Amino acid sequence: MNLNKVFLIGNLTRDPDMRTLPSGKPVVSFGIATNRIWNDQSGKRQTTPEFHNIVAFGRLAEIAKQYLTKGKMVFVEGRIQTRTWDGQDGSKKSRTEVIIEQMQLGPRGTPGSVAPSGDSLMEQKSPTGSDGTVGTGGETVETIQYPQDEGEINPDDIPF
Repeated sequence: MNLNKVFLIGNLTRDPDMRTLPSGKPVVSFGIATNRIWNDQSGKRQTTPEFHNIVAFGRLAEIAKQYLTKGKMVFVEGRIQTRTWDGQDGSKKSRTEVIIEQMQLGPRGTPGSVAPSGDSLMEQKSPTGSDGTVGTGGETVETIQYPQDEGEINPDDIPF
């Protein structure tokens, strides 16, 4: 069994560049930067950026060109592909790219804005009111209050 699947969440390093194939199909390319964050042996936080070349075709390319700009956050899903060709000087050239099949735009905001650190595409924070309700964009959802009777399980005591 073989699998070639990539998931990336990162910020655009450049505006999408749109071209058209001879067949008339649109193709767009752009870059995404991701960060690897870890603690070294001394406990100091380290960050290493990684840069990825992204390519999209068809309607996905049109959407990327229309909505994405440098600095915006995006989630992409696709596959890795390496192209090779002969350069003008006769040398062999190669480029590894992520050919995306699905894309999810990052948080909305002003054009070119980047989400504050700690926020991700996968979590949406919503404010909790003083009455224990959570706002979800127009509607209010009541939170469950657990009784504190003896002999009952306290949800705060559950370790997960």
